[in-house]
Amino acid sequence: MTIRLYDTSARQIRDFVPLTAGCVSIYLCGATVQAAPHIGHIRSGLNFDIMRRWFEYRGYDVTFVRNVTDIDDKIIAKSAEQGRPWWAIGYENERAFNAGYDALGCLPVTYEPRATGHITEMIEMMRGLIERGHAYAADGNVYFDVKSFPGYLELSNQDLDDLRQPSGEGETGKRDQRDFAMWKASKPGEPSWETPWGRGRPGWHLECSAMAHKYLGTAFDIHGGGIDLIFPHHENEIAQAKAYGDDFAKYWVHNGWVTMSGEKMSKSLGNSVLVSEMVKQWRPIVLRYYLGTPHYRSMIEYSEEALREAESAFARIEGFVQRVTEKAGETIEPATEVPPAFAEAMDDDLGVPQALAIVHTTVRQGNSALAADDKEAAVARLAEVRAMLGVLGLDPLDPHWAGEGDRGEDLHGVVDTLVRLVLDQRQSARDRKDWPAADAIRDQLNQSGLVIEDSPTGPRWTLGPRQ
Repeated sequence: MTIRLYDTSARQIRDFVPLTAGCVSIYLCGATVQAAPHIGHIRSGLNFDIMRRWFEYRGYDVTFVRNVTDIDDKIIAKSAEQGRPWWAIGYENERAFNAGYDALGCLPVTYEPRATGHITEMIEMMRGLIERGHAYAADGNVYFDVKSFPGYLELSNQDLDDLRQPSGEGETGKRDQRDFAMWKASKPGEPSWETPWGRGRPGWHLECSAMAHKYLGTAFDIHGGGIDLIFPHHENEIAQAKAYGDDFAKYWVHNGWVTMSGEKMSKSLGNSVLVSEMVKQWRPIVLRYYLGTPHYRSMIEYSEEALREAESAFARIEGFVQRVTEKAGETIEPATEVPPAFAEAMDDDLGVPQALAIVHTTVRQGNSALAADDKEAAVARLAEVRAMLGVLGLDPLDPHWAGEGDRGEDLHGVVDTLVRLVLDQRQSARDRKDWPAADAIRDQLNQSGLVIEDSPTGPRWTLGPRQ
């Protein structure tokens, strides 16, 4: 058994060999909390949640760090715009992100450090880099000297002569315009912290290098994030950490975007779809299916049609789980192992689409067993399906999703009573062999979004895909 991952730095799929046998350390660039999350933000956390689950299934002890960037230019701009403290905006949106991760079934991370809680570590790193000749102070700012680090731009595969480094307002005193800010001198009214080079605030890149060093040490296995972070963020993280003396990340793994009309989903473009609103319109488990089942490196073009297709696909899986559970008369526990073909797909760069195909094949086999009244085979297929869904965080019988499938548990009892009255009318029509009337009632219920199935214990209803 060997897990293989696409390593951005090597530009190829590589066998995963952990630094410490039996252990995996992951650092994921998390939220910048200037606003509430859209589904593009949550996709990254979800993709790496699936990675974490697969490593744990394979027997690894996983340390998973996902940071919170709670101070940066955008947060300060929001503070000025709204007339609210920067920290209040950060806390509010951090909670919104965590609510989104939780709603979509992401497991809690091992550590979730905030940038502003690690100023001491950042000062220590800057001091070390200045002493080693890789950084310098100017006008209250501290810059990294990119020409001092020979490996600069190897991750993004750029030419230093052609580099256009993003720069912010107030970044004065640079020796070279390609140098990047590690620390920014304070401006009137902005949050700031005291350092040997004057009051100021950290640059985005420094935050992650310092926090990764603190929680994962001088070397760790996997650094993750969206493909938009490759440059400048991850490139600059590498330069700081390695110039400081760390080996830093062994593998670099990047996920694709969620796009709308071909563009990256972003707040600045005004085309974002907030998680808080999406979970009101769609079941969270369906959103997880939609965001988590494409390959993590692929782009997802957002559309309601694609969401409806995901809803229908998941309904087929969920319906099978419900039917077998009902026939068995008890909850069937997941199998201890997933099918070999599923494992092979997941081992190959987390091939979730191929793994999901095995889930659907197994569901079809289980449905055939049900049709043949082969309870034993149906139960065996359900155990396999639950094992596979558990790895993907999509098992509808998992306690996390308890009651979620009914889209409004508080109204379920009322709806059930009303539906039962209609079903009694349908049964009366069936008893008197008035098949057209019985079929008309069923069709009307289907049009209202209810799926009626005749089971050995009588008719039962579920919410089906929306029309």
